[in-house]
Amino acid sequence: MNNDILNTQIEFLKGVGPNRGKLIKDELKISNFKDLLFQFPYRYIDKTKYHKISEIDTISSEIQLIGEIKELKEVGIGSKKRLVGSFSDKTGTIKLVWFKTNKWLIESIKLNKTYILFGKINDFKGTKSIPHPELEVYNKDNLSKRTSLYGVYPSTENLNKKGVTNRVFTKLIEELLIKINNDIEENLPKYIIDKYKLMNRRKSIICVHKPRSSSELSAAIYRLKFEEIFYLQIRLIKKSILRKERIKGYPFGKIGDKFKNFYNNQLKFDLTNAQKRVIKEIRKDLGNGAQMNRLLQGDVGSGKTIVAFMSALIAIGNGFQACIMTPTEILSYQHYNKFKEFCNILNINVKTLTGSSKASDKKDIKENLKRGEIDLLIGTHALIYDNVEFKNLGLAIIDEQHKFGVAQRSKLWHKNKLPPHILIMTATPIPRTLAMSVYGDLDISIIDELPPGRKYINTIHQTHNQRLKLIDFLKNEIKKGRQAYVVYPLIKESEKLDFKDLMDGYETFSRDFPMPKYQISIVHGKMNNEDKEYEMQRFIENKTQILVSTTVIEVGVDIPNATVMIIESAERFGLSQLHQLRGRVGRGQHKSYCFLITGHKKTKESKIRMETMVNTNDGFIIAEKDLELRGAGNIMGTQQSGEMPLKVTNLISDTKLILKVRKLVEKILSKDPNLENINNSLILKTLKNNIQKKDIWEYIS
Repeated sequence: MNNDILNTQIEFLKGVGPNRGKLIKDELKISNFKDLLFQFPYRYIDKTKYHKISEIDTISSEIQLIGEIKELKEVGIGSKKRLVGSFSDKTGTIKLVWFKTNKWLIESIKLNKTYILFGKINDFKGTKSIPHPELEVYNKDNLSKRTSLYGVYPSTENLNKKGVTNRVFTKLIEELLIKINNDIEENLPKYIIDKYKLMNRRKSIICVHKPRSSSELSAAIYRLKFEEIFYLQIRLIKKSILRKERIKGYPFGKIGDKFKNFYNNQLKFDLTNAQKRVIKEIRKDLGNGAQMNRLLQGDVGSGKTIVAFMSALIAIGNGFQACIMTPTEILSYQHYNKFKEFCNILNINVKTLTGSSKASDKKDIKENLKRGEIDLLIGTHALIYDNVEFKNLGLAIIDEQHKFGVAQRSKLWHKNKLPPHILIMTATPIPRTLAMSVYGDLDISIIDELPPGRKYINTIHQTHNQRLKLIDFLKNEIKKGRQAYVVYPLIKESEKLDFKDLMDGYETFSRDFPMPKYQISIVHGKMNNEDKEYEMQRFIENKTQILVSTTVIEVGVDIPNATVMIIESAERFGLSQLHQLRGRVGRGQHKSYCFLITGHKKTKESKIRMETMVNTNDGFIIAEKDLELRGAGNIMGTQQSGEMPLKVTNLISDTKLILKVRKLVEKILSKDPNLENINNSLILKTLKNNIQKKDIWEYIS
């Protein structure tokens, strides 16, 4: 494909110009010919079908009519000025509305002339109308030429208001296809096209925009999906191969006495088979001389933290330092408190560094760290500051990685002469297809087994009017010596309202559970870290029975005695977040419960979320459902690797195709890792045209 033509700015296409070009850039992020070419329709309409106005009541979406405009007039004044018309056929009349009127529009529409009208039915207080209809002068010759499938492109309200309708957009696409018809080049080798019976690239792109039949459209979409997945997987797998070839790591030649001592003498429980398998995978990586870049994923409570600690012991046992970076101070302190006793026994110097650490402590820690006197440093993003220098950092562990962006994580990789080994942890289970698409360049370890004795959490969905019943249940649990979380949403857009809800909730629970019989803690983002830590500590020590909080307790806080999780306004949480919150209970030997409290009115999506939570505790099933409901981008949070997004591929419905293409790519690169074979020259050329040269640091996700 001729990149010079494709890089032409959109305003230079016939029919666009500077003003419309700026509008399209602002609204759709389409800057050049290439962006426009790959702006595919998101659905298709059969435009060979025509309706009568009398049939309108049976139609809920778009409609196509043949008739005449009998009346046209401007009504209203100022910003409320609009153009109103009446459209008639032999069966009835319907109102047409243009909310933005102009001289050209009025002059172009002819009364009593036959038009083909296409538009969407609007029903306002029982009155039906068609706003901003597309009009085409009726012509028998045109009817025979009309395609059965008509693409509907992504749009915005502002585009429609300013006259860039779907019809206008379609004409721009047609103009573009004429202009670059001969510049659409093939990018897959002939042997792949023949083996998988793929449509050629030029035909598939034209066909997606202007399909002649549904079978042809299916073949075109399949080809474009194949191509998209192929080059995503090529980039990811090649990136992994290059990283292992080019980026040397510090070889940890032995497992070390500290690891052996901990495993044989300090570990009070048996590791699951999944934990043992993952530790072996990590041990192999650490010893082979290449830099490790491994994603460790597992459900809440699967035991990732102990695996991370044992990995750190291998690094320390080989004379290196290790660090654990967490998204919250509470989680940093919890890790520190959990490991401190073991570290003392093993003669390991462990410290914690956060934004709220005292200035004098920070100074001492930084000096000792630089001298190599601190073996294990646990902290928040404070670890990545330029003035935090390690003597010999060998392993960096990133906990809850989706909370950190690429730029934040990359700073850890510059903390030694060679990049330290990287272990990335997530308690958000990632569906396999998504993991291959987003983290395909990482080695992935999955802890898919919960420790023995981990209790199933009974999840109950209730509405607000069942509150008295819930209070009685909670009092009974507290009577048994148990504790409870009460979580309120905190969404930035409505922070003030959320804070009011939290405080109102705290007051309500204080009335239902009065002092001195009951003690209640409260934790939220507006508190200073010292007060937050104090309240959390009271709850940890069972000095308070109820912790009312925002989602600051979503990750990490581990209280075995807590058996009840109450999530207020649960419909405002995503599935993944609900599952994370639920995972804060069920950590001990007692039966645990999660109550999802919602209003009576719920969207279809929120109903599905509640049902999913009630029906399963399996994080991987929940992740699949979350992917289905929200899409990949939302699940992953901060953009992770820059390899997405996908234009035509659906990570749920296209699982089989993703697996098939990844297998093909693995086979190609295993035989020809540098794509030097003449049969793969086109693949190499395509990669070179689309990928800029990177330095070694960028090979790490």
